[in-house]
Amino acid sequence: MERTKENKKENILNVAERIFSELGYEGTSTRYLASEAGVNMAMLNYYFGSKNGVLKAVLERKIKGMRQMLLVVKEQEISSWQKLTTAFEIYVNRLTLNDSFYRIIHREISLVSRTELSDFVVENVLANIGILREIIEEGIQNKSFKAVDVEMTISSMLGTIYYILNSKFVSSELLNLDLLDPEVMEKQLRPRIKNYMKENLEAFLLNKEELV
Repeated sequence: MERTKENKKENILNVAERIFSELGYEGTSTRYLASEAGVNMAMLNYYFGSKNGVLKAVLERKIKGMRQMLLVVKEQEISSWQKLTTAFEIYVNRLTLNDSFYRIIHREISLVSRTELSDFVVENVLANIGILREIIEEGIQNKSFKAVDVEMTISSMLGTIYYILNSKFVSSELLNLDLLDPEVMEKQLRPRIKNYMKENLEAFLLNKEELV
């Protein structure tokens, strides 16, 4: 019985993730969510309480899923540089794979007025960012990284991705790429961001002996 309940919840979340990604939060109704998930409104409300509750559950799954991937990288017995570049690749891959969904996350963390949902998102996003901080601090401690401003370094890394994904029309003109084309996002933009940031981090962060 519990297994069946979990399967139904997972199905609703899978459907909701797709619909929120396609239509955005405002463009999605609970009635449409229920219809697409093959459940009635009563069941949707029973599991999640409201559309906001569905979104919160989807966000939690997405953000915590990334956290697990980052934690695996952090605990590997590899260099701090390998950890950092691998962790950044995870961010780039996840955000560009479903950028419209991550724009919802960015919207919540950009709100001027705080809500229960925005507080929840901020808390969980900061937990993920905290893993990046620990990796950079580890590199500073073992002397493979310079003693940089850790928080500003992270802001620069993530800010590059968020700016491009949240201003597609401007970025398309700036980069001379059609960022509305999923194939361009995957084959051109994603590798370009990774290469650019790796080159910048090498110059800014790595101690010279690490480059030898």
